[in-house]
Amino acid sequence: MKGWIVIGDVHPRVKWVSGSPHSVPDYSLGVSRLLLSKLTRKESGHQEDRTHDTYVEIQGLDHLAIVKKSSSYGFLSHLLSVFLLEALLSSPQFNFSFPSSSTPPEYLLQSVNMGNKCKAMVLVLFFALLSVSTAFSTANDGLLRIGLKKRTLDPNNRLAARLESKEGQSLRGSIRKYYFRGNLGDSEGTDIVALKNYMDAQYFGEIGIGTPPQKFTVIFDTGSSNLWVPSAKCYFSIACYFHSKYKSSKSSTYKKNGKPAAIQYGTGAISGFFSQDNVIVGDLVVKNQEFIEASREPSITFVVAKFDGILGLGFQEISVGNAVPVWYNMVKQGLVKEPVFSFWFNRNAEDEEGGEIVFGGVDPNHYKGNHTYVPVTQKGYWQFDMGDVLVDGRTTGFCTDGCAAIADSGTSLLAGPTTIITEINHAIGAAGVVSQECKAVVSQYGEMIMDLLLAETSPKKVCSQIGLCTFDGTRGVSMGIESVVNEKNVGKSVGSLADTMCSACEMTVVWMQNQLRQNQTQERILNYVNELCERLPSPMGESAVDCTGLDSMPNVAFTIGGKVFELTPDQYILKVGEGAAAQCISGFTALDVPPPRGPLWILGDVFMGRYHTVFDYGKMRVGFAEAA
Repeated sequence: MKGWIVIGDVHPRVKWVSGSPHSVPDYSLGVSRLLLSKLTRKESGHQEDRTHDTYVEIQGLDHLAIVKKSSSYGFLSHLLSVFLLEALLSSPQFNFSFPSSSTPPEYLLQSVNMGNKCKAMVLVLFFALLSVSTAFSTANDGLLRIGLKKRTLDPNNRLAARLESKEGQSLRGSIRKYYFRGNLGDSEGTDIVALKNYMDAQYFGEIGIGTPPQKFTVIFDTGSSNLWVPSAKCYFSIACYFHSKYKSSKSSTYKKNGKPAAIQYGTGAISGFFSQDNVIVGDLVVKNQEFIEASREPSITFVVAKFDGILGLGFQEISVGNAVPVWYNMVKQGLVKEPVFSFWFNRNAEDEEGGEIVFGGVDPNHYKGNHTYVPVTQKGYWQFDMGDVLVDGRTTGFCTDGCAAIADSGTSLLAGPTTIITEINHAIGAAGVVSQECKAVVSQYGEMIMDLLLAETSPKKVCSQIGLCTFDGTRGVSMGIESVVNEKNVGKSVGSLADTMCSACEMTVVWMQNQLRQNQTQERILNYVNELCERLPSPMGESAVDCTGLDSMPNVAFTIGGKVFELTPDQYILKVGEGAAAQCISGFTALDVPPPRGPLWILGDVFMGRYHTVFDYGKMRVGFAEAA
């Protein structure tokens, strides 16, 4: 019977033969209290370990137990178990015993001299329990499934996110901050976390912390590595009063740490201190897990957030305080079948089920065909190499030599280089921002740039040769630092204007180079690039599109592991609101990270909703297959 679980009822006529049962959530009906336990029972003549068997004895009777394969019980299963046990115990002639065989049937009941009424009641409740337990329990395949809740984007969340943005700041000014962060050596691992906008997140799951478990709704985020939840010691942040708070005094397994911690996100920051406690994910108990109690959540975005905290599933290399991530401890403590977890997001707006994260492997019902795997190229994020990006089957030219990409479940949109996002915006008719600097480059230097490209001048040297960039290729760190220091005067100082002109020139070179590959005429190329200058992504991070024009929009595809992964308009356009108030926004947003970390793409929920994603920690790889 090794590996089987027995549910017993604490009752005046029941005692545990050995060991001490540990309690699970108490669903009391005034008659019984349900407990789960793993005890040791040895049968005569056998020395094998029986540590997963439970043995209960009814005083005055023989033995009573309900044997069940699953290690997970839904709320209704608990209630039915209580009813059933109470009914059985009410009969003084009831007898139940373990079978002598080593492999018991899923359920075994023996009844002696029970009245018809009692028999009927027991049988009805028993079969109801059996059927309901099957529906709500974890399958017996060694996988842990966590159901995800889904919410749609709404205007209130968009407004909250926008309140955190610095309106009036030029696009290139905001992008320079990313260059600065991406070139700071030690902080290289934190630049992407600092850009994250959790207000767009649409999928959440539930965990517990402490003994007994205190429940929290969290985002399972592959783009960060820490676990944090609001603390009961969060007194001065309004956001904490709208969410569940961890109370260390209520947990018998809490261990004090106290080390200070802070995490900066794109739309807010949290600060607090480390603590240690058990973390319950599904029916797994991760012991002695280090996490952050957030005592300050000053951002307004966290006030209206639908989640309490974040559970990071990235690598320890980007963990604040070098805390061991929850996933690492799951593997280390032998709680999962394989060192693999996978995401399935349900993109069907009409379904209540939001999706599922599976720890310990993959669920074959969640995908079609086979996964295409690519190796992790840099630990920290789940980062890999990606090839060309195609719009309507045509190359954009920017990633033909390869781009880095991160699979990020904590980001709703698809983020990529401004150069490509602008081309996509133009192709789908998305509203953008007019860049006068970009138009000036095209009108004053456009023909000169084309002549240099036709003369086979290295594209990286074109802008420096015409005097718009100080360095060949991407700009130096010093200019990025200067831009950040003088951030309040972006667009006013000579240095900032020169940097903006340089950025515009670099984009123009890429656009022209790609058009030349397609054998377009000079006049057509100049007109096309001038149009792109009017479609730059909004600094607010979103671009509106016409909801009635989806049928005419092109497909956008990404080359990963030599295979093309395509997104259709209905998959990359997000709908906000309903009816006459409905708005449609592009699922693409701009993010510029220079070499060696970039160019970089972040493939968020828009992509992962279309493609089932496997994170293979054992083989250090990421896999994608068409979602079922």
